[in-house]
Amino acid sequence: MEMTSLNGKNVMSENDIPLTASELAFLWAQYINDTLNICVMKYFQNICEDKDILPLIENSINISQKDIKIIAEIFSKEKHPIPVGFTDGDVNVDAPRLYSDSFILMYIQKLEMLAMASVSMAIGLSARSDVSQFFRDLLVSVSDLHDKARKVMLSKGVYVRPPQIPTLKKVDFVEKQSFLFDFLGQHKRPLTAIEITHLFNNVQTNALGKTMMMAFAQVSKNEEVKQFFIRGKEIAKKHMKKFSSILINEDIPAPMSWDAHVTDSTVAPFSDKLMMFQTTYLNAAGIGNYGMAAGTCQRMDLSATFTRLAAEIALFAEDGANILIKHGWLEEPPKSADRQALIDQPK
Repeated sequence: MEMTSLNGKNVMSENDIPLTASELAFLWAQYINDTLNICVMKYFQNICEDKDILPLIENSINISQKDIKIIAEIFSKEKHPIPVGFTDGDVNVDAPRLYSDSFILMYIQKLEMLAMASVSMAIGLSARSDVSQFFRDLLVSVSDLHDKARKVMLSKGVYVRPPQIPTLKKVDFVEKQSFLFDFLGQHKRPLTAIEITHLFNNVQTNALGKTMMMAFAQVSKNEEVKQFFIRGKEIAKKHMKKFSSILINEDIPAPMSWDAHVTDSTVAPFSDKLMMFQTTYLNAAGIGNYGMAAGTCQRMDLSATFTRLAAEIALFAEDGANILIKHGWLEEPPKSADRQALIDQPK
């Protein structure tokens, strides 16, 4: 262990302080997600024909490869086992095209949005300077990639802008509690900009999920896994319809679905393990999005809707975890010591 001298006394270097549970959790999750991303991006790299999108794919691969190297070094120094994650055995880069180039572009943009959110939380909960610096550098990388994807989407006319609302003429203050609690009134107050944002964003994330579930169901050979993806597609479809109807009833345009971006291929580019794990990741992101929406939407009927639908995703996610466990696909995250088991252990 490295020691530094302070006033003649040996002091432990900051980076030699053991990782906290939060630091270990975020590093472990990042490693798993990066190994998955490399598999997905290698397949995308092999099928993508658009010369404007290929550099984004290569950039994504480079970020993940760099992450894996740094995290492996930290774990080795800590004598912590390196996660297995996903390998070349989980991807068939020679599989026929399953997604359009436009879908690949939208996928990169949306996944970088999710990455920015999780990396920001990791920064806030990291105490050690090396871990904090790693995630701060990563935030710069993923936000830069997101910006590049956004610009390419705009140049190709596939970026769906959030709705616009009239410019306010003056500042108003809420005067009645009906602003929050008008459940039964036939004329509910107009949606706020915050509420429109959450409804719009969750239509888009469900559109991504629906398209991925449809593609996964199309190529999966395991009947139990296939039925799980079909169920996921129907849940996403239902949630899209619910959020879109709220926007449309307010005369606000809702974003479109992405179904047309999936081909008729039935050859799986990814293992069932990878597809199931990516579904659990999207489930977790969806629950997080709904939780944030429920907490910030000031019309209580909307908050109740997000809470109810989050519970439906949680049940779906639990069934997905059971399938992963059944097939031995769920890698166990780092956990605390089982004190009772240690107490009961024969001495």
